[in-house]
Amino acid sequence: MNDPKKTQHLLSLEGAKERLHLFKADLLEEGSFDSVIDGCDGVFHTASPVVFEVINPQGTINVLRSCAKVVSVKRVLVDENWFSDPVSCQESKEAVLNWIRKEVKFIRIKRGMMVAEFPIFFLNNHVQWYMLSKTLAEEAVWKFSNSNGIDMVTINPANGPLLQPTLNLSASSEPHQCRAQTFPNRSYWCVDVRDVANAHIQAYEIPEANGRYCLIEKDLHCSETLKILHKLYPDLPLPEKRADDKPNAPSI
Repeated sequence: MNDPKKTQHLLSLEGAKERLHLFKADLLEEGSFDSVIDGCDGVFHTASPVVFEVINPQGTINVLRSCAKVVSVKRVLVDENWFSDPVSCQESKEAVLNWIRKEVKFIRIKRGMMVAEFPIFFLNNHVQWYMLSKTLAEEAVWKFSNSNGIDMVTINPANGPLLQPTLNLSASSEPHQCRAQTFPNRSYWCVDVRDVANAHIQAYEIPEANGRYCLIEKDLHCSETLKILHKLYPDLPLPEKRADDKPNAPSI
């Protein structure tokens, strides 16, 4: 609350002085959002703690518990990630379950359109833990919202420009790629954060909105991203050589 790097970009928004109120709360503390949500018509839950290799939807569940206590709440919007897709995540989910059961010596991991087999001791390095975590978390919040009569809509945006002046965990890996000798053969789904904000408003205001909405504006390969960066920052040293000679990998 007292760190201007985390709050100043919000306090500088048009109308913030009259309409914006900031509260201190802890996602992992049950009841922390009770007083914040009390009296609200709609709740936009746009962030969750990201801890790799930990599958825990408790933060979002705690927000939903607070929503269930407030009769004035008409709709709840929860941001998930494009990775929270049951189909694309199924291979990782099955690999983890097989590992837990100790029934297999090899696992099959799918990344985009590519499938490979790895010895079971490689599991921790190759399972898409983030994708798996987001998928299981979304399953948990849908189950909770349905059981408690909460009108919930999920927004699943792809990558996009940052609103805040500091890097978050997802974006912090990009500068490391820029300093590398080669760039990866990888593509990303992208969407402008302003379009994401507009989608939130429509999902809240349109009564017929329901279920989950995946937001993608364009599909960019790393080579295209680097061209954009070079145009914007011509003096920035960027990798020019691709890590392999294979065809462009599909988006992940």
